[in-house]
Amino acid sequence: MGGGFIILFLFSILYFIFWVYCLVDVIRSEFKDPNMKIVWVLILVFAQGIGPIVYLILGKNGKKTIY
Repeated sequence: MGGGFIILFLFSILYFIFWVYCLVDVIRSEFKDPNMKIVWVLILVFAQGIGPIVYLILGKNGKKTIY
């Protein structure tokens, strides 16, 4: 086992944690449009490579603000 395998393994674990964080955030959040929750879950599940990054860039704007 070389150093490259260990780096890839650590990156994979960190990305999985990042993906789970985004999925939990979508499920627990309220969106302005109720259908957006379903859309974001589908994006995260089917576009696992880029879905979490897209959610953090675009998805946070569609949430309801609660004061």
